[in-house]
This record gives sequence, C-alpha cells and structure tokens, in this order.
Amino acid sequence: MTATIYALASAAGRAGVAVWRLSGDGAGPALAALTGRPLPAPRRAMRVRLADPSGDVIDDGLALWFPAPQSFTGEDVAELHLHGGRAVAQALAEALGRLGLRPAEPGEFTRRAFLNGKMDLTRAEAIADLVDAETAAQRRQALRQMDGGLARLADSWRERVVGLLAWLEAEIDFADEDIPAGLMDQVAGAAAALAGELAGHLADNRRGERLRDGIHIAILGAPNAGKSSLLNRLAGRDAAIVSAQAGTTRDVIEVHLDLGGWPVVLADTAGLRDAACDVEAEGVRRALARAEAADLKLAVLDGATLDLATLAVIDDATLVVANKADIGACPDRVAGRPVLAVSARTGQGIDAMVRALEDRVAARFAVTSAPMLTRVRHRAAVEECREALARFDPRAGAELAAEDLRLAARAIGRITGRIEVDDILDVIFREFCIGK
Repeated sequence: MTATIYALASAAGRAGVAVWRLSGDGAGPALAALTGRPLPAPRRAMRVRLADPSGDVIDDGLALWFPAPQSFTGEDVAELHLHGGRAVAQALAEALGRLGLRPAEPGEFTRRAFLNGKMDLTRAEAIADLVDAETAAQRRQALRQMDGGLARLADSWRERVVGLLAWLEAEIDFADEDIPAGLMDQVAGAAAALAGELAGHLADNRRGERLRDGIHIAILGAPNAGKSSLLNRLAGRDAAIVSAQAGTTRDVIEVHLDLGGWPVVLADTAGLRDAACDVEAEGVRRALARAEAADLKLAVLDGATLDLATLAVIDDATLVVANKADIGACPDRVAGRPVLAVSARTGQGIDAMVRALEDRVAARFAVTSAPMLTRVRHRAAVEECREALARFDPRAGAELAAEDLRLAARAIGRITGRIEVDDILDVIFREFCIGK
C-alpha cells in the first residue's frame, strides 16, 4: 500500500476557488470521513460540507471521486473544490494530516501516473511544460508533446532497432540453419539508414529546446547608439539605465518578452569600442560572447552619426537597425544590407522592427510537422543511439554488433521511459510544481 498524498493543485493564496487533490488507497476513506457521507458517484461532482475529525466544519464545496484505475494517477483519487482562503487551506491540511495523509512532493502525482502506466516520460514532461508555458508557441509545443507525437516517434525508432537486433540474434542462434543470404548486409543497411534519420532530427537547430527556454536575441552596437533605450521600449519599462555618458552599460541585461507568441530573451550589451578601462573591456568581451551565443542579433547603429564599427559583428542572423530616425535621415542599406529606421525615443518604426524580428524568429524556429526534441536528455538519448548505430559493423563479429544494437535500443528507450529510467526520475519530476 502506497502512502496517500494530498496537495493544493491550484495556485496558492487568496482565490475564489481552490482545487485539492488526494491520491492513494486512503483517498476514499479520507473523503468519506471528511464529508460523513458515502463516496460520490464516479466522475460526478457532489456538493458536500467538510468537517475535521473533531466535527469542526471546514468548508462547503464540491467533491469528485475517481476510482482506480480510471484516474490521473491510476490510483484512487479525490478532488475537492473549495473556497480559496488561507484559513480553509490550513484547516483542510491539518484535517488530512490527522487522517494519515501526507503532503505530496513536487511532481509526485505525475510520477505516480508514470509508474502506474498512465503516461510515458515525454507526456509527463509536456505537462510540466504546459504549466510553465508563457507564450502561444510554448503552449502549442507542449500540447503536441502531450498528444504523444514524440513518444510515437521514439517508440517507432526503438521498434526498428529491436527488429534489427532480432534478425542479428537469429544469425547468432541459428547459424547452422538456412538463414537468408545477405541478411547481414540488410541489417547493416537498415542500421545506417536509421542513423541518418536520427542525424537529421539532431540537426534541427535545437528548435524544441529553444522554444522551451526562450530564443536569445542580443542587442549590439556602439556606445550611445540607443541600445538600452531600445530595450526599454520593447520591454515597456525601464529595464536598463539610459545615460548620455558613453559606456553606461557594462554587463549584460536580460529581459524576457512574448514576441508575437514566441518566447524571447532580449539582452542589452555593452557598447562595442576600444575600452577605456578594464571593467569596460570585460563588458565588451561579454557583449561579443553573447553575440556569438545568440540565436539572433539586433545591430543598432546611430542613425545620426552612422558609426559603422558595429558591422564587424553582423551576419545572416542579424537584423540591422538605425536608431534616432526622429533627428535625421537614415540610409536604406548599409554595406549591402537592408536597414530599418527607428526611434527608440518616439516609437517611430518600432512596430515594423518587431514584425521583422517576428518574421526572423518564425523563419528559423517555426514548429515543423515532425515531433521535436524538447529537452537536453532527449537529444542526448538520440545522439547515443545514433553513435551506437554508426558503430554497428557485422564484420567485427555478430556478438559485438548485437551489443551495439542493444545499446542503441536502450538509449532510445530512455526517451519514453520504457527501460532503465530510475536514475533520471528524480531529475525530471523535481522540476514540477506541487499538485502535479
């Protein structure tokens, strides 16, 4: 018998309605004890009055009953929809504790659902991603993964590896029998083809991971070009200090934005020039490092003076902007590249610049029809499988070749949790919020 757990599944604090979740063998007895009534009909809400074991009334609300195995966790589950006041929450928690229930750990409900076969690891991770989603693109990606697209793809890869292993095992176990000629060549060809397919998924510009964590855009330019003013304009607040004194920005300042539904981490950096001191030199170094690591760059020129030193960091992933368009004419092109004229002070041209950024982001990171790898562990598993398939060589001996296929199947199976996942469960589920 597993411990029966409980948690507030909705947000903590004062609210109109709070949802509590109970899971485990003791959920039914606890619900009956709190209400003094028989359990509700499965999956039908019933109005109840809750009281603690001493008879003190806690609240008046709704109760729902989900008997195992037809529940989220696969265990007996009860839900209570009560008023969202602190006093109600405290009284209910104390009553549940006296009835022998314990508070759930982060992600424990979803972990039990996985262990009870209600979902695979990719769907469990998608639940956490959906809870954390802040933009439309993140929401859509999480929902697609919850629908099982990545799980089905990973399972199909594993089935193909296992099928190749079965052919090879037949060669080993029945060497004296009539095995079709050229079987090893077929297995080797199929392994190479699958390795190539995995390589194609790995070369996806890390779209899935970037959508989860945010697409990084670095603002670069000479001192006083208006980088910090532009950051503040896009953020809608004074995130960075703006001063007429050159070199004010020394460190990288980050702002998280929803850019047309895309999650973006916008970084203001130190002005690019020959530094006047060691501190400014470090700021320039960090600016160049951020430019190197950024997914996209926003190069800001001073439209009034048109200092072209910034052009050294411009490449195909750069959108060129000429600021201060309100005080002077800006060129349409610089060094053969199109230039957007804007004014961070008045807002002139900002909407067009945002649309151009959105187009750049959409072009590079748009969700494709194929399921995407959304976490580092997914990518590591696929890479490990690809490497094992690339090593596969029947000429080295059937037993050694079979071991490479076993390693490949084991690696890809870790994506969904089909095999050997105990060592990663704690890492995955500790990222969850309480109540999921």
